[in-house]
Amino acid sequence: MFAYIDGRLTFKCPAYIVVEAGGVGYHINISLNTYSSLADAERCKVYTWLHVKEDAHTLYGFADEGERRLFLHLISVSGIGPNTGRMMLSSITPMEIQNAIVSGDLNLIQRIKGIGAKSAQRLVLELQDKLKKEGTGSLIAAPLNNTVREEALSALTMLGFAKAASEKAIDNAVKNGGQDLSVEQMIKLALKNL
Repeated sequence: MFAYIDGRLTFKCPAYIVVEAGGVGYHINISLNTYSSLADAERCKVYTWLHVKEDAHTLYGFADEGERRLFLHLISVSGIGPNTGRMMLSSITPMEIQNAIVSGDLNLIQRIKGIGAKSAQRLVLELQDKLKKEGTGSLIAAPLNNTVREEALSALTMLGFAKAASEKAIDNAVKNGGQDLSVEQMIKLALKNL
C-alpha cells in the first residue's frame, strides 16, 4: 500500500520512529540496522511494508529497498513473522543474513534470538536458491540515475530472471539492436533471449 514515506523525522528510538508527512505522523517499526542508518537526520525516506491483521495495521520501515526485500523474503518462510524478521535484521546486518543463508551457515542463523534449529534449516532450504539467484548486489540500493541498461536489468531481475542470465540477454539485445534502445525495447529483445 505504501512504497515509502518521505518526511520529517519527529521521533526516533531503536524500536520505532515517527515520520511526519503531509501533516500526518506515521508510527513505523524499524530494525536496529535502520535505526543506525538514520543517524541524526531531520528528514528521512523510509521504505515501508504494511502488515494487516484482524486487530491491527502495523507499518514496518527500512532504510533502503534491499533491506525491505530481504525482510519480505524472510517473512515468506513459514514460522517467520514480521517481528521475528525485524529481530533478525536487528541482530546482524542484512548482508550477513543473506550470506549466512546462501552459504548454509546454520550456526550464525541460530544465534539470532527466536531462531531455532528447525527455523534456521527452513530459512536455508526455502531461501537459499532465491537469494543465490538474486546475487549479492540485490541488497544494494539502486542508483537514482539509472542507465537504460541498469533499468532493464533491474526489471528482468524483478520479473524473476537470474541476474547473470539477464545481463547476457541484455548484452545480446544491445549487440542486435544498438546502443540507442529504449528500456522497453531492450527488455523485449532480452526476453526473446531468455
